[in-house]
Amino acid sequence: MRCYVFPGQGTQKKGMGRGLFGRFPDLRRRADRVLGYPIEELCLENPERRLSDTAYAQPAIYVVNALHWSAAQEDLPPADFLAGHSLGEYSALFAAGAFDFETGLTLVRRRAELMSQVSGGAMAAVVGLSEQIVQETLEQHGATGVVIANYNAPEQFVLSGSREELARIKPVFEQVEGVRGFVPVRVSGPFHAPAMAPAADRFRSLLASVEVGELRTPVISNVTGRPFGPDAQEVRDLLADQIARPVRWTDCIRYLRDAGVSAFTELGESKVLTSLIDRITTAMDAAPDPAPDAEAKPARQPAEEPAPDPRRILIERIKREILQPEIGDEALAFDEDASFRQLGLNSIIYVRLARRAGTVLGVPIKPDVIFQHRSCAALADHLLTRDDIAGAAAPEASPAPLREYRDERVTALLRDCADGTLTVDRTIEAIRALA
Repeated sequence: MRCYVFPGQGTQKKGMGRGLFGRFPDLRRRADRVLGYPIEELCLENPERRLSDTAYAQPAIYVVNALHWSAAQEDLPPADFLAGHSLGEYSALFAAGAFDFETGLTLVRRRAELMSQVSGGAMAAVVGLSEQIVQETLEQHGATGVVIANYNAPEQFVLSGSREELARIKPVFEQVEGVRGFVPVRVSGPFHAPAMAPAADRFRSLLASVEVGELRTPVISNVTGRPFGPDAQEVRDLLADQIARPVRWTDCIRYLRDAGVSAFTELGESKVLTSLIDRITTAMDAAPDPAPDAEAKPARQPAEEPAPDPRRILIERIKREILQPEIGDEALAFDEDASFRQLGLNSIIYVRLARRAGTVLGVPIKPDVIFQHRSCAALADHLLTRDDIAGAAAPEASPAPLREYRDERVTALLRDCADGTLTVDRTIEAIRALA
């Protein structure tokens, strides 16, 4: 089964949605009418750095997520489940039919305004520690005003509280054994914490007048880690509660995996959720089987190393070595079965991709081959049938520069940077803190 996931605040960046506003002009016009300003200009040019302001960032992310959803409806197979991280939950509910695009954008705009009015707080990500150690550290050092706001992965949590308290406990966490970073989050307040209760109450009043339709596809709630029920009032209540309660993303993904979801596709301007999902599912696969009674089962024995899958390897090479140099990091999270049309590729790009594919694989490839096999998976399947490519498609020995570092904490931070969990600036800041 397949689940589409939508990212939330913190993924905003200048240039977001490029190539999609022109593809879906009606959606852009509808957004402009609701917001009263040109959303394409905000996303592509970021005038006066407004995307760093919650009041502008949340509507922008919702609109760009909707653009990606519109593209997915044309290019991707249907989803069995939908989910979104914090703000992204509104994108999931819109995609499921809970409300129309304009209603969702109106809710997001008001939510952003209310949340931006709560000042004096901040958020910070703690990477590398278990939930138990995070909680014990907060309690031992009297940080009663700081709470876990996001359960993002088994060893990644986001704290929410006052700026002063977060600044006070930052050096404390940086000295805890195993910590890989204590990094500020790009938000303007203490989201998903008790301090947001007044905003949640005001938002609840607005939700009371909103009609919520039947969900066509199950959506997982951040608050419960379970699907929203059929009761419209429950949906309203959980959306209001979400502002002041933790985002239980780890529970959401665990539920989806247990429900049979094996394919997660992130729709939006980020691959952060893809990285978090990989961490959660990897931890689930590595966990020992639970004991049915007092006599515990022995821990699950590690499986033998699977043989390399030439098809999987070639798909990843197409993404990293052929697509990424032409279109950027969006290629890394691109669904392998999606049409290249989703990327806005024109005939000139097909020529450039063909040239790059020929250079990467060392054999001539015509543009019409790329055009006829317009997805990573289809192109890989075709290439593997060619005798002149089968050998060239085999991976070379992967360099492992990260192994040269003796400090395992630095190695882990570099890996977090490589998979998109931490930005370069935040990685440098965390390494300096370790020093």
